[in-house]
Amino acid sequence: MKTIGLIGGMSWESSKVYYEYLNILVKENLGGSHSAKIIMSSLDFAEIEKYSFEGNWEAIGKLMGEHAATLERAGADMVVLCTNTIHLVSDKITKAITVPFLHIAEATGKAIQKQGLKKIALLGTKFTMEKDFYTKILEEKYGLEVLIPDENDRAFLQDLIYNELVKGKFTVEGKDKCLQIISKLQNKGAEGVILGCTELPILIPDKELLLPSFNTTLIHSQEAINLALN
Repeated sequence: MKTIGLIGGMSWESSKVYYEYLNILVKENLGGSHSAKIIMSSLDFAEIEKYSFEGNWEAIGKLMGEHAATLERAGADMVVLCTNTIHLVSDKITKAITVPFLHIAEATGKAIQKQGLKKIALLGTKFTMEKDFYTKILEEKYGLEVLIPDENDRAFLQDLIYNELVKGKFTVEGKDKCLQIISKLQNKGAEGVILGCTELPILIPDKELLLPSFNTTLIHSQEAINLALN
């Protein structure tokens, strides 16, 4: 079994879910007392949040590269970044390491393609929805048409994620509003929805959705386990 290196803490609420998923998936594959071989380097999210709002992606990229290199030196056979938004600086990670880096949008694109969907809704931070580091991969590599919420709904999601979800606050009101946003996008032709913030699947269970959903935390974890076990 290969060792999975995790860059976590963005937020720790979703990082703990990565740890849980990875161990559950290993147990499902190998049975017995098996668990995942994991090394985690966890950041202080307040620092990342500050740089994000300042638009200082250079500083974030430098930090990500340093943490990725630390994981490789510690023995990680691959690096997984436990967040969607910070994949904006994934090039800084790939330049800092020689082991594979598993991009969350690549894993998600493969999962959507397997289901044969063509038009997909994307929910996440404003950075994930509005910048092209995520949608470009889905559109150009996987031939998907990506629908994002309108400006007001994007502002709501940004506020929800940074002021509630990353702080461990998950409310019925927040969930209901997200379901309304998804319904709007479904009415525009979305055949499925990417829960493109690693905290969103904690807020919105699959059973509450009327169309296929793509839990990026789980999909990313599955990709890591596939590489770790093969």
